[in-house]
Amino acid sequence: MRKPVIAGNWKMHMTCAQARAWMGTFLPLIAELPDDRHLVVAPPFTAISTLAELSHGTRLELSSQNVHWEGEGAYTAEISPSMLKEHNVEYAIVGHSEPRKYFSESDEQINHRARSAQTNGLIPIVCVGESDEQRSRGEAERVIRRQVEQGLEGLDPSQLVVAYEPIWAIGTGKTCEASEANRICGLIRSWVGSPDLIIQYGGSVKPANIDQLMGMSDIDGVLVGGASLDPEGFGRIANYIKS
Repeated sequence: MRKPVIAGNWKMHMTCAQARAWMGTFLPLIAELPDDRHLVVAPPFTAISTLAELSHGTRLELSSQNVHWEGEGAYTAEISPSMLKEHNVEYAIVGHSEPRKYFSESDEQINHRARSAQTNGLIPIVCVGESDEQRSRGEAERVIRRQVEQGLEGLDPSQLVVAYEPIWAIGTGKTCEASEANRICGLIRSWVGSPDLIIQYGGSVKPANIDQLMGMSDIDGVLVGGASLDPEGFGRIANYIKS
């Protein structure tokens, strides 16, 4: 049985003080969270220690928003797996469309990051997805398959999460139709060849569509951006009702 992973990516939001206030509202909302799901939040690096303190003894697990492939060295602005493990971080997002776009991260670099995460006991959440232009040209499947084949090379599927995030649906208010998201997630699973691979959907996920998304056969969780900044809204997402 694939255990869904509900993850919130705060991106470059939330000071430590704001994170404390968020947790004060959020934690009571997950006091009776069903056991059939994982719940993860990826704060900015500065707030990781704050969330590590406040989440101790709760169902909330922590993720970083990236991780480097080296254990230490002259890599300004990067963060190593050991730095994250020190704060009980268990997951690491890699390959998100924003660092792909703004920092020109390649599939090879993303693979190095994901391998480093696994080698050091972190579970990588590897993001893949096509742009609006690529989809309109009929290239979505080719693009995603390339990202999967190059980005996941050499990884252990049992210690891995893949997040399908169509770029055109991130922060735009547009949501990929649940049936189409489910189809792509199914294709990714078949390409990897692992029936137990956890595959999330990400892209304008909100309380209004979470139940429908989680009712799909091949969607094993969500990677939530903007909606995770609202503790009450994210609480509803965490407590989705599976149809």
